[in-house]
Amino acid sequence: MVTKSIAGIVLAGALLSSSAYADGHGGLPDQSVLPSDVVKISDVVPTMGEHWANPANLPLGPIYCVHEGKVVCIEYMMSQEDFMNGTSWTELSGLTDLPSINHVDLTFEAEGHEGYEIPHYDLHIYFISPEEKKQIK
Repeated sequence: MVTKSIAGIVLAGALLSSSAYADGHGGLPDQSVLPSDVVKISDVVPTMGEHWANPANLPLGPIYCVHEGKVVCIEYMMSQEDFMNGTSWTELSGLTDLPSINHVDLTFEAEGHEGYEIPHYDLHIYFISPEEKKQIK
């Protein structure tokens, strides 16, 4: 009985140590869960990580933000024109079985940015805390 308890504790410890990151990224999905049709579209962007997406789904997305091999957020980009025209986005696709959402950032890019140069909104759905997000450089 004691041997089974010790074996259980050792197994639990091994599982926790193999999936945990020192920076709190334990429990996040590994980038291996990304759809097979996505490709890396950017190197590390501060606070977001690498960006992965299916180019056919751009600019809307989903765009997967990956840091140290873990999915830390999902991003969608919506044009200002679409918002002004009353476009709705229901049932945005992404991944299933994701961890809980920690927070959401919705930012307006008045001049756009590389990869989407028109005025638009970036919606980031984060699975990490704002403090952890700041550590991505």
